[in-house]
Amino acid sequence: MAFDPATLRYDDRGLIPAIAQDHASGAVLMLAWMNAAAVAATLASGQVTYWSRSRQAFWVKGETSGHRQRLVEMRLDCDRDCLLLLVEQTGPACHTNRQSCFYTALRDGAEAEILAPLA
Repeated sequence: MAFDPATLRYDDRGLIPAIAQDHASGAVLMLAWMNAAAVAATLASGQVTYWSRSRQAFWVKGETSGHRQRLVEMRLDCDRDCLLLLVEQTGPACHTNRQSCFYTALRDGAEAEILAPLA
């Protein structure tokens, strides 16, 4: 049975959260948003395409920075309202030049930077 992106459960803006995870290391890289067209474009091209809420436009990860995400596998959660993208990440995933957007931890009630920007 062929997959149809319209079968996913999108929010009232037509978006679904997509978590990018490094397929080799298991590191969680980032969270972004997709609409049905971005899901379809990602599956068709193999390059992860998101929907930028701030720009109201498609965003092919790494198109300008070169820090691309090649889709290895797309997984759907049990409610079909969230995606897990297993990716091959080229370069840092975060716009702050860090490997992951999740570089701040809460430890003993304080914020701690746990990942420095890449040189």
